Amino acid sequence: MTPKTRIALVGLGFGAEFIPIYQQHPHAELTAICQRNKNTLNQTGDAFDVGRRYTSYGDLLADPEIDAIHINTPIPDHAAMTIAGLEAGKHVACTVPMATTLEDCEKVVNAANRSGKNYMMMETVVYSREYLFVKELLNSGQLGRLQFLRGAHMQDMAGWPGYWEGLPPMHYATHAVSPLLALSETRAESVVCVGSGRIPETLAAKYGSPFAVESALVKLAGSDLSAEITRSLFETSRQYVESFSVYGSRTSFEWGQTRNDEPVLFRGEDSQRVQVPDFAHLLPEAIQPFTTKGVYDSANAHLSFKQGSGHGGSHPHLAHEFIQSIQENRRPAIDQITAANWTAVGLCAHESALKGGQRVDIPGYASP
Repeated sequence: MTPKTRIALVGLGFGAEFIPIYQQHPHAELTAICQRNKNTLNQTGDAFDVGRRYTSYGDLLADPEIDAIHINTPIPDHAAMTIAGLEAGKHVACTVPMATTLEDCEKVVNAANRSGKNYMMMETVVYSREYLFVKELLNSGQLGRLQFLRGAHMQDMAGWPGYWEGLPPMHYATHAVSPLLALSETRAESVVCVGSGRIPETLAAKYGSPFAVESALVKLAGSDLSAEITRSLFETSRQYVESFSVYGSRTSFEWGQTRNDEPVLFRGEDSQRVQVPDFAHLLPEAIQPFTTKGVYDSANAHLSFKQGSGHGGSHPHLAHEFIQSIQENRRPAIDQITAANWTAVGLCAHESALKGGQRVDIPGYASP
């Protein structure tokens, strides 16, 4: 029998949601947690009975009894912490995005390729119940031929930690990009993007990005499909939405307009609202409950859950895929090549917007 994968969680805000999932997973052992704030570290460790605790990431990496690391730290830290983890001989999962520059995406890919360890970007949307529902429709032939794809992520980031202030909209685009590329089963080849509107100069000056909204058209490699992506972060009035719509020759799926709206299926001009089922049955029984409940609830809500509505029940699916990829000695579904492409779409889209809508080719990334 393959030994359980000994995993450490790094970052305990949003990341705390994964503690009980790993504790209950039949093939995982939550070995340690890491948080720079010692008070938070100890409060979380006491709450979940986790004995091994680190305030230093370097000390955690030196621990030979840790096989894998799941990183849930601020965006600017993702690339460096991922590379350090891989170079220390650990499998690494990291929340989105992979990195904030194309150069760092390439560095992460190269580090993963050299290490021989698994890297997985923990993109929530492609394990949400909505995505799994549409994927089932596609695989069964009900959608017919895919004709067009559309993704949108509109969110008010006022009040979030300071590094978010003025962030270019497309620098955090994977929630809108990922379902489109995953469903089409190809990579993004090039992108044209335009900016729209303005944010206050105090925000714009932080990243040199003036746009309130960025809208992109993405050409997909080896395909006649294109995808449209819209992203906003500040000064744009809209209820939070992290959505995708898929248009097929037989059936189309459109995301609901408001948080309480059910999505719509179109068959020709006929339409019907549908209740998307949960997909907990795809998981080991011990972690099935975590598609509908977790650490955070209405009385104790992390900001990402207040706006993100629990990320579509995706968390146990993500943890399961990462652990199983290690257990089965295979690359995870969102490996370094896929993650780099999904992340690069947004980075290249913003470059295009700054150039007035000039087409920008998306780099290719080599497998090991």
